[in-house]
Amino acid sequence: MNITFLGAAKTVTGSNFLVEAAGKKFLVDCGMYQGKASQEIENSEDFLYNPQEIDFMLLTHAHIDHSGRIPKLYNEGFRAPIYAHRATVDLCAIMLPDSGHIQENEVEWKNRKRVRAGLEPLPPLYTAEEAAKSMEIFKKVEYDEIVDVAENIQVRFNDAGHMLGSSIIEIWVTENGKTEKIVFTGDIGNNDIPLLDSPTMIENADYLVMESTYGSRHHLRNDDKANIFLDVVSETLDKGGRVVIPSFAVGRTQEILYEIDKIKDAHKDDEEFQRKYEQLMKVPVFVDSPLAISATEVFRKNIDLFEEEIQEKIKLGDFPLDFSGLQFTQTADESKALNETYYPSIIISASGMCDIGRIKHHLKHNLWNPNSTILFVGYQAPGTLGRTIVDGADKVKIFGEEITVNARIEYIEGYSGHADQEWLLNFVYSFINKPKHIFLVHGEEESQEVLKTLIEANTAIPVTIPSFGEKYEASDIPKLQERMEYSSKMEDQFLRLQILEKLEKITDEINDMTKTVKEEKLMKEASDVEVEKLNDKVKKLEEQIKSLLEG
Repeated sequence: MNITFLGAAKTVTGSNFLVEAAGKKFLVDCGMYQGKASQEIENSEDFLYNPQEIDFMLLTHAHIDHSGRIPKLYNEGFRAPIYAHRATVDLCAIMLPDSGHIQENEVEWKNRKRVRAGLEPLPPLYTAEEAAKSMEIFKKVEYDEIVDVAENIQVRFNDAGHMLGSSIIEIWVTENGKTEKIVFTGDIGNNDIPLLDSPTMIENADYLVMESTYGSRHHLRNDDKANIFLDVVSETLDKGGRVVIPSFAVGRTQEILYEIDKIKDAHKDDEEFQRKYEQLMKVPVFVDSPLAISATEVFRKNIDLFEEEIQEKIKLGDFPLDFSGLQFTQTADESKALNETYYPSIIISASGMCDIGRIKHHLKHNLWNPNSTILFVGYQAPGTLGRTIVDGADKVKIFGEEITVNARIEYIEGYSGHADQEWLLNFVYSFINKPKHIFLVHGEEESQEVLKTLIEANTAIPVTIPSFGEKYEASDIPKLQERMEYSSKMEDQFLRLQILEKLEKITDEINDMTKTVKEEKLMKEASDVEVEKLNDKVKKLEEQIKSLLEG
């Protein structure tokens, strides 16, 4: 049995693993890269395998960094079945076409810039129509059932507790009369996520491929998170401000509000808490997503996946995804209307990392406002706009316009759907028969190194952190067989992109300064020191341009 790591290797996005076993080739996940421009370029690169030679795919869950390149795979001839939990299939049916729509819009914007630069326009990675067509090869499975996906290969999907339908996948492979088991965790859920059950603990495995997103960090516990959330929202609303929450639009927000509803009874005698709670329940909450209503229906269809306490509430007519003040905006015009007037409210909009989608418009209209709060409740990958804001940037560029960050920035990391260091370790400890070897994926290198050290120190299980393209022969001591390299085409594309971005940045700066100099009134009112600073900035730009031309 061989495993090749073709995504989420020493990074968090782009999950894609090729397994060769029992005479078959199959994939686990086929996700998009998100974040750094150099990684996003890889989305359009050729796969390092022939899609038509793949016998089947196992999909852990619907998030785009795990499923987002399936339509591309389909367009290149892949027609084998994709096995996924029924809720994952239902969510992919709305999320993948939505991703296709975003691809079309993004490439249209990029092509306007390319045409101005004298370059040929690019096609979208895939269209919404192509994404919808790829759904014909999905096969629904249930949790806990053992499925024969090929001769000598069986699989079982287990609840990962990360999102609706997310799965930890057990795979039994029989070769040369010997059966071995490999487990792919996908994304392991935070153990105390409201609504969803806790992740399934697996009893045994020979090999484990495990996520490590929060391998070096601990989350806040639920009551702390709920109180912090309520305080942040209340303080913003008291100022007449708006709270903008970048997030997958359905699920996370309802989890937060349900959690607050649970703790309110413990504060019956706390007048200030009750005031904040009543204020929250009255304020308009806009879920700005064209797929939000469809996603809510998927939740309704799969209430058996909720924790038992929630199921009991639903039987009594209390559906946790409904609450006073909740409003869905589907059309682009409805979304734009949210920013045409300003009043105390909450806007939840995707994407959670702020790189694509409607959230960028809401940030453009709120980041500059000191009365607004941008509240992050999920992981922010390096290179994304969300990570830049969380890391304390004074200014960011959105749609070519420089926006000053005056808004309050908050990050409640504990609302992440990922297990933290404690629960990642508990997952490993829970094995009755421990794995012979663990591969850590889906994490930044620092998190992976910390988690590797802790696992090896506390369990004596050897751990490998694979790099992109590394192919391992699974054995008691996995052997690195080869390392597949990036294509030079990708490197050339990234180099061109870097040059274009630098030129555009210099052009924007020159235009800004030209406008400043032409405004005579401003120049008359400016002090000698300010004029001298502007002159120094012009000289630096001259040096940059000269260096670029000489290069």
